[in-house]
Amino acid sequence: MRYGKNWDVIIIGAGPGGNMAAQEFAKRGVKTLVIDRKQQIGPPKRCGEGLSTRWMDIAGIKPDPRWALQKIDHTVLVAPNGKEIHIDTKQMKRAGYIIERSQWEKSEAEKAIRNGAKYMLKSLVTGLVMGKNGVAGVKVHRNGEDEEYHSKIVVACDGVDSMIGRYAGLKTAMPLSECDAGYQYEMANVPIENPNSMELYFGADIAPRGYVWVFPKGKDIANVGIGVAGGLPENAKVYLDRWIENNNERFKDASITEINAGVIPVTTPVDEFVTDGLMLVGDAARMVNPIHGGGMGAALEAAMMAAEVGANAIKVGDTSKKELKRYQDMWQEKRGKEFARILRVRQFVEKLNDEQFNMIISLAADNKIKPELFVELGHGKGLVELAKALIKASPGAAKFATSFLK
Repeated sequence: MRYGKNWDVIIIGAGPGGNMAAQEFAKRGVKTLVIDRKQQIGPPKRCGEGLSTRWMDIAGIKPDPRWALQKIDHTVLVAPNGKEIHIDTKQMKRAGYIIERSQWEKSEAEKAIRNGAKYMLKSLVTGLVMGKNGVAGVKVHRNGEDEEYHSKIVVACDGVDSMIGRYAGLKTAMPLSECDAGYQYEMANVPIENPNSMELYFGADIAPRGYVWVFPKGKDIANVGIGVAGGLPENAKVYLDRWIENNNERFKDASITEINAGVIPVTTPVDEFVTDGLMLVGDAARMVNPIHGGGMGAALEAAMMAAEVGANAIKVGDTSKKELKRYQDMWQEKRGKEFARILRVRQFVEKLNDEQFNMIISLAADNKIKPELFVELGHGKGLVELAKALIKASPGAAKFATSFLK
């Protein structure tokens, strides 16, 4: 298939952020090209595949049975000692879906194409074309040849391992201490008591600085995965295999149908994610919830903001960093403070040892702490309330809880 050399916007990556950006730019009449290095939109997945209805509502996405496989409105948290608390997230309006991400991404790309965007697959972006006013396009290796495509704006939506920002001189390198490693099996014939409930398991021996998850995708299909701190002596796969083996009674008749792995940024976004002619979106800008590692929803919202600002910049003929920075300012105002609070929650949780975590779960099980508070913590809220509740419920908790009231 032949492609023109000149575009208004070129988007790198056909993931959640890239597809949404393509839809929003194309809706505004912007000549849009999406480039992806894979030969198929979707796989390989590096994701637990949980998508909150909160983000779906923000992005105007309606659940489709082709990809919205399982409604989730309940959560089970399991302490290191095995004690559980159950949270009815439906009442909190915090429901979501476990999705088939590959099918969802293809569906979103189809929407963008119907709006007028073009997609170029199996094409590797190897560098940026620089003009007198900054980024002016991309260098692409395609069909064994090196080509150049020109644009007024380039939008990088190419994930946590993105190089596009670095090509333009943005500081996007991430220290190992701010990365988690993820590993996941999709498994069949898994006993699932409640298909509407996701399960999270915690403990220093189970998943250091992380957790194991069981996300149902049907009556006996589930994503069984783990996220752990980067740089550990043992990798994420070892921890996950050990946990499954320790729960052999449940998984003895199950088997793996798919394997996924990836790096998860668990920090705040990069300091600058725009420059002349360039915008970063989603994982490429580290827009990921620092406590649970979810990034699809944030990428959707950021893409919508980027398209709004970018399309206007093209219209007025000014794609300078100063003009595009309206996108970064918009993001910081809408989500920056929230993500900073969530990072503080993560830092609090990291300091808990297993004994302290067991105590917190026990207090919640005994209704001395509202279980719903754990959901709010994932949104950067409730840390002070948790610390106060711990101090009130148990004098032994005061030592580590008071530091978060300062």
